[in-house]
Amino acid sequence: MPVLITITFLLTLAYVILMLLYRKGWAAQNDFVMSADFEPNTAISIIIPARNEANNIQRCIDSILAQDYPQEIFEIIVIDDHSTDDTYELVSAYGGNVRCIKLSEHLKDGEQLIAYKKKALSIGIKQSRGALIVTTDADCAAQPGWLRNIAAMYEEQKPVMIVAPVDFTCDGSPLQLFQSIDFMSMQGITAAAQQLKLGNMSNGANLAFSKEAFYKVEGYTAIDHLASGDDYLLMMKLQKAFPGRLCYLKANAAIVSTTPQQSWASFIQQRIRWASKSGKYNDYKLTAVLALVYLFNLLFPVLIIATFFNSLICIVLGAALFFKIASELYYLGPVASFFNKRNQLKYFALLQPLHITYIIAAGFLGFIGVYKWKGRVSR
Repeated sequence: MPVLITITFLLTLAYVILMLLYRKGWAAQNDFVMSADFEPNTAISIIIPARNEANNIQRCIDSILAQDYPQEIFEIIVIDDHSTDDTYELVSAYGGNVRCIKLSEHLKDGEQLIAYKKKALSIGIKQSRGALIVTTDADCAAQPGWLRNIAAMYEEQKPVMIVAPVDFTCDGSPLQLFQSIDFMSMQGITAAAQQLKLGNMSNGANLAFSKEAFYKVEGYTAIDHLASGDDYLLMMKLQKAFPGRLCYLKANAAIVSTTPQQSWASFIQQRIRWASKSGKYNDYKLTAVLALVYLFNLLFPVLIIATFFNSLICIVLGAALFFKIASELYYLGPVASFFNKRNQLKYFALLQPLHITYIIAAGFLGFIGVYKWKGRVSR
């Protein structure tokens, strides 16, 4: 038991320090304030891979067409990934600066794909006219100032990639509330880790990168054997080729909103898909952080079992849980304010059993790397 107590103390201390660092990193990540007289000159191509998104795609496109950005210098390219619903027809009806491309028409006879989304993005980028590529998902919606803020940072700071914030909508149900808080936490860590250089994170639902830089690193070549990771793995290639030229866009007007998963099963599959990217690139700092988080959460079921052999372990378990919740809330406070979700934190402690269970399950299954997504089984 003394060994277990020592391990608990060390892991808890390391985890609390990590949360304190994340709070510091988030605060150090300056808010981006666009100049009031900014007039954009950057031609932007918004690339949207879509598979059976008839229920979402119009909302997404309408939000982009409503952008406070010159219509003549941006275009929307949707790549229809073998949809069996009306996705292609709905997008094609827009015309103007909205195009829909069928992925199936750009594949060689008998070509077998693993990374459908990377292939769709590659085709869209090849067909694009903009100097700046912006990717989002078909179930996302953007605020009117989204593109203008991205272009302002791009023209001002000349980054090769811009990582921007994503938010989950929430209907107040336990499932969506849990996803909202969990995803908000990951978004805060994305900004903090980038500032502290504690590893790289990104989300393809709100990502921008230079087309020239994309081709200089040969796009998705050498990472197209992996089904997921179109965002993170490309980020790592760009970081290696252009160190110090990746930025995080911390601006409320640049937040893109998306819908959470509608069932626990699809939520777990999504998180397995995300976790499967870990370890696929030599980001040792991020790997170390993920290992710490996983081991700390794994500690809790071990401590629960240990209480059956020594009741005093209950005190150790309670202390570890208290410091976990307290340090996470300390980190999350300003992040929740940014996303206007402070009211959700009152449920935070109640959701801890779910959070610990999901971290352990998704981490383990993500390491195995087999998941089902949009009707396909991927590895």
